[in-house]
Amino acid sequence: MSMTIAHGTDTAVERFAAEVRAGLSKPGQRELPSKYLYDAVGSALFETISVLPEYGLTRAGDRLLRRHATAMMRPIPGPVLIAELGSGSGRNTRWLLEAIAQRAPVTYCPIDISSTALAHAQRELGRIESVSIVGYEAEYLDGLRAATARRAPDQSLLVLFLGSTIGNFDRPAGEAFLAEVRTLMRPGDRLLLSTDLEKPVEQLLAAYDDPVGVTAAFNLNLLARINRELGGDFILSHYRHLARWNARERRVEMHLCALETRTVRIAAADLTVTLEQGETIWTESSHKYLASDVVETGIGHGMLTEGQWIDREWPFAHTMLRVD
Repeated sequence: MSMTIAHGTDTAVERFAAEVRAGLSKPGQRELPSKYLYDAVGSALFETISVLPEYGLTRAGDRLLRRHATAMMRPIPGPVLIAELGSGSGRNTRWLLEAIAQRAPVTYCPIDISSTALAHAQRELGRIESVSIVGYEAEYLDGLRAATARRAPDQSLLVLFLGSTIGNFDRPAGEAFLAEVRTLMRPGDRLLLSTDLEKPVEQLLAAYDDPVGVTAAFNLNLLARINRELGGDFILSHYRHLARWNARERRVEMHLCALETRTVRIAAADLTVTLEQGETIWTESSHKYLASDVVETGIGHGMLTEGQWIDREWPFAHTMLRVD
């Protein structure tokens, strides 16, 4: 089965350059958007991270989907449009699609800024019977707007936001994002939201700074990507990966720390920046939650909790929220 992919108007390189320029020009704490960690190299490294013994998040989410996909999908009437925000390869989504496609036709809309990820999703999911795929190479909300605009009158809507990606948002930004998602949903529509739950700090830090160094390579690849795609001249050996626990915000932060003072030029971003020794670039946040946080968040956005499934081996939750 072939997949249609819709592209945005701005080029990916222009968006990347603009966001790199904005993030590295920030006073106080320089930043780079975490979404740019996931190019082809970064995605491959993350696949390796997901099987490391220290990083249980991906396996926990997968276990829950394998065990409970049928129960998760049972209340959803068909036909159904399933829009997945940040689909990646769609590997774990297979359990959900197969569970509902047995009884109803499905239009699956993976949404990702990576064309590589969308191609992987096509290879992973393209042969499931009764599932048609329309991919969107776009930001989350842009892709969701486009997907819901093609929704047929008789289709129910299920939005997937898996992998605890909501944890990459600051909490106020996450609330604002969910409010935007809610505006595109009708009564009876559903959102399956995954969240990584709080656990001992030592366990969390080990997950984001593994002894093999795969997570460090994943983080440093963001600088290598800037070099490859934007004409940067970062020397990767001049930076090291840091993982920190921010207790007040209940999040793990990933940073890249400059080991010496260096001036960097990024041609496509028209940017020259000097990073002082010890200065960091903040590349990712991963907020942690209580299971009750998600229920309360849903209520705040006019959504009721239809079901919540929690992995006990690595505390992690999938929560099905239904628009009231």
